[in-house]
Amino acid sequence: MSSENLPQSPASAASSGASSDASSTGQKPRVAVVFGGRSSEHGVSVVTAGAVLRAIDRSKYDVLPIGITREGRWALTSDDPERMAISDRRVPDVADLAESPEGGVVLPVDPSSREVVYTEPGSVPKALGDVDVVFPVLHGPYGEDGTIQGLLDLSGTPYVGCGVLSSAVGQDKEYMKRIFTSFGLKVGPYLVIRPREWEREQEGARRRVADFVGEHGWPLFVKPARAGSSFGITKVESFDGLDEAMETARAHDPKVIIEAGIVGREIECGVLEFEDGPRASVPAEIPPVQAHDFYDFEAKYIDSATGIVPAPLTGEETAEVRRLAVEAFEAVSCEGIVRADFFLTEDGEFVINEINTLPGFTPISMYPRMWEETGVSYPELVDLLLQAALRRPTGLR
Repeated sequence: MSSENLPQSPASAASSGASSDASSTGQKPRVAVVFGGRSSEHGVSVVTAGAVLRAIDRSKYDVLPIGITREGRWALTSDDPERMAISDRRVPDVADLAESPEGGVVLPVDPSSREVVYTEPGSVPKALGDVDVVFPVLHGPYGEDGTIQGLLDLSGTPYVGCGVLSSAVGQDKEYMKRIFTSFGLKVGPYLVIRPREWEREQEGARRRVADFVGEHGWPLFVKPARAGSSFGITKVESFDGLDEAMETARAHDPKVIIEAGIVGREIECGVLEFEDGPRASVPAEIPPVQAHDFYDFEAKYIDSATGIVPAPLTGEETAEVRRLAVEAFEAVSCEGIVRADFFLTEDGEFVINEINTLPGFTPISMYPRMWEETGVSYPELVDLLLQAALRRPTGLR
């Protein structure tokens, strides 16, 4: 990689930005790492939080870990990354990390205060002090989809990553593809089955699928429209598997997206926002995974599928996918962080599959691996994201 394309060091990237209230008074900024949540990606989020907590430089930041249980309770948790790892093929749970089975953490909604309060039934609420920035590592609905971003915007609290609009669009595969198309990015053929259509007009929905197959052929990939980590996805080879695949997807989201199979190599590229704008990492390739029909949850997180970093592409292909990744970032008005996923087809064209506005930060996740190869270590990456969030103004921007 040429020297002019290398990212700035964390020190130089953050040197001229606006400082937080804490840093202006000589105190260390306090980071609330919020993880877990109500989505099916709860366990993945906990694993990500463990990696982030392990990487945060404690000489620069104070840290407050806050876990959200599967039921939605905000819990004070132990700051113990070792308990947040996958063990015996099982993902961890916030309920096992919470310091109390009933206590709750309350974030401020008043922009004039950033004080976090802890409550226990029958006890006087306890002030936990101010939070200067939130690092949300919530994957999926009720976190990655703009919901917590809206809450933090209401409270005037800085946070890592994309805002409300880009987070919501990045979570919804239908509208993501619509925006990509409007900006001239190539997407693959897809069909959306909305909740009311499947619940009231199933025969009509099946006819639409039949027409789609007639045009694009098998296989189809039936997916929840607003889920991640490959949860609820089924590769369907014939109509015999359609209904079961629909119900599998609808268990995660009542809106379903059906995508035509694309023959091509799977290429990923990370985007990170610096003071002078977003830049792309070296790309990675996800090779075909033995024992899995596609790059599903088990392959990603349990069986530790290994991506190739950097991807074995030509110089022209590498430059093109990096350019397209930044274009996708800009198209959805993203901030901070994105992983863009592409197919490189047999005729040499890149087709964008999706972006992920909160890509995994687990030890085997591709996003940090791509940036490591680009010249930004995992701790530096976490620091860059925090510094960018502290520089960024709150509210409309």
